[in-house]
Amino acid sequence: MREPIVDTRELTMRFGGVTAVNNVDFVLREGELRCLIGPNGAGKSTFFKCLTGQYILNADNGRVHICGVDVTGWRPYEIVRLGVGIKTQVPSVMNGLTVYENIWLSARRVRDRRGSDEETRAVLDELDLGPLSRRLVGEMSHGERQIVELGIVLAQRPQLVLLDEPAAGITGSESEKLVTLIHRINENAALIVVDHDMQFVRMLGAEITVFHQGSILIEGHADDVLSDQKVREVYVGNRAA
Repeated sequence: MREPIVDTRELTMRFGGVTAVNNVDFVLREGELRCLIGPNGAGKSTFFKCLTGQYILNADNGRVHICGVDVTGWRPYEIVRLGVGIKTQVPSVMNGLTVYENIWLSARRVRDRRGSDEETRAVLDELDLGPLSRRLVGEMSHGERQIVELGIVLAQRPQLVLLDEPAAGITGSESEKLVTLIHRINENAALIVVDHDMQFVRMLGAEITVFHQGSILIEGHADDVLSDQKVREVYVGNRAA
């Protein structure tokens, strides 16, 4: 069996009297692709921010292990150094620079100048961004900017990629391209994808973890989970039909 790359134990996050994540044990193994879904307020986004260090954890929050290391209490930049690529909901790109320059600067964090040139060209090819490499990112569509940010994440060749709502605001054709790219990334890295777009999740065809009221309701393959009566009642409803 493949080794766990993410392992949470009794993970809990409270805000005042509200428990947003409640005693969650979660495992993602090497090379796995997992989607996290759930209704608004279910705890999936809070759980994601606990994994990425956006919410700083302490001993009362349980434990988070990533790549075999206890990262409880770590900040995002420390988690990234373990080989974790993080993409948040809002594209984090430099609008005044070109696609090439954005990706190159990311590659340069972990490589010398020559290696950064080579890696940037490889990422451009991998994400089919070559024809757009000299365009200013600020002039691109939202969907194109989402792909560029994927390139920024990939340029450091992480072994774990965490994506928060990558399909938000993109068109149908862009969704199809994004699904292809995520599967391509999954050939070399494990991924967690948080999204509320059920059509996009169904297209990915991955294992799914459903959050409800801060806890894991059910886990399984997309076809089984999206047809489950409990899931339909608490979240999907007629949209799964």
